[in-house]
Amino acid sequence: MHFDIFTLFPGMFDGPFDDSIIKRARESGIISIELHNIRDYAEGKHSVTDDYPYGGGGGMVMKPEPIFRAVESVPGLAEGRSEASSLPGNAASERPAIILLSPQGRPFDQSVALELADHSRLALVCGRYEGVDERVRRYLCTDEISIGDFVLSGGEIAAMVIVDAVTRLLPGALGSEHGADQDSHATGLLEHPHYTRPPDFRGWHVPDVLLSGHHGNVDRWRRQQSLLRTWQRRPDLLDTAWLTEDDLTFLEGLEREMPVG
Repeated sequence: MHFDIFTLFPGMFDGPFDDSIIKRARESGIISIELHNIRDYAEGKHSVTDDYPYGGGGGMVMKPEPIFRAVESVPGLAEGRSEASSLPGNAASERPAIILLSPQGRPFDQSVALELADHSRLALVCGRYEGVDERVRRYLCTDEISIGDFVLSGGEIAAMVIVDAVTRLLPGALGSEHGADQDSHATGLLEHPHYTRPPDFRGWHVPDVLLSGHHGNVDRWRRQQSLLRTWQRRPDLLDTAWLTEDDLTFLEGLEREMPVG
């Protein structure tokens, strides 16, 4: 997969993309990343990329011209864009996805990461200041994503989050073939607790079931712990998680033994 990232601050990406899983995925050719400095496409002596909003108000707005020029300078990204083809879920999905990172976008979660992992190429446009000119949103970008209900100084950190979450899902990116399958949220539930050596640390013991060697009991314990942790911390996830009859029976027992509230 190839990522094109359009930003005013390419230096912010120097550390996060040069270590750990993303570094290995780049070195092995699983992903490639190209950073594009939007300021390089601004006109004038001072390469201005923002201006005051029409109608007044606080803050500055990113100008459309440098963003359009930056994206359109990359072959294959923006041919034939229109308002009709720039809506998420449109039939024009064969074209590369151009995603605006903004607090107003659709929420990013594991299901969206899985959706994006099906693409061979993603373009991420990092917003800044008060926002971007609406014409970027309507006529250039195909999607708009937010990583949470909070405000960051810009879309750069959101771009890092998306690249990391999507890369983990690509074949070969993790050491284990199914390494991402049981992560928190991958199954719709929070993940079970983990333990490693030593079996006794400061008097705190690893649960006996994990030392038993009985794989069926271990799987059952992990599933029930996952259900328990989700029930305690994120009960909203249970509304959409795929649950078996055994899961439902276990949860009903929790409700009887430890009623919430």
